[in-house]
Amino acid sequence: MMTGISLMTIFLAIGGLGFLFLLISFIVGDIFDAIGFDFDLNLDGNGDFGLLDSRVISIFLTAFGGFGAIGVSLGFGALVSSFFGILGGAFFGALVFYFGRMLYRQQSSSSVTDDDFVGRTAQVVVGIQPNQIGQIAVRIGEERLEKLARTKDGSEIKIGETVRIEQIAGETVIVSIDNGERHSLFIEKE
Repeated sequence: MMTGISLMTIFLAIGGLGFLFLLISFIVGDIFDAIGFDFDLNLDGNGDFGLLDSRVISIFLTAFGGFGAIGVSLGFGALVSSFFGILGGAFFGALVFYFGRMLYRQQSSSSVTDDDFVGRTAQVVVGIQPNQIGQIAVRIGEERLEKLARTKDGSEIKIGETVRIEQIAGETVIVSIDNGERHSLFIEKE
């Protein structure tokens, strides 16, 4: 039945299937999450990048097919070529797995809301020209955040001046000159 299909064709088909799977993963994200299959076999159980993530499996299949084809081209049989494929797939799958876990762990969840900005003092880091937008820097907790800003009354505020955030207007904050009640820049909200 398989007399017309060579060993090289089988390995290349497996590699091509893995690559197609990888391309779909780039568009959809983790395919298993998209279809509701959530068995990721996380090693630490925190729900991040799992060992059975579709991107890890697709890289494994692509490398398995590619390294198996290399084994066939070197003249080895199915067993040795499959062993090459497994080694290559395991190496690159593990590489993607650990890289993905590292990226997921680098993510931070910021719980800063718009209400956290209102009432805080900030420093102007890009001057605000009359009726124009500038930029301010504000510290909330341990985070230093920068926001686009404009003045409440349309006046000019120079770089380095201290302002008070009055309200939020979309992605921009509305500021006014700080009246000097607070002397320290980046004071925590009381």
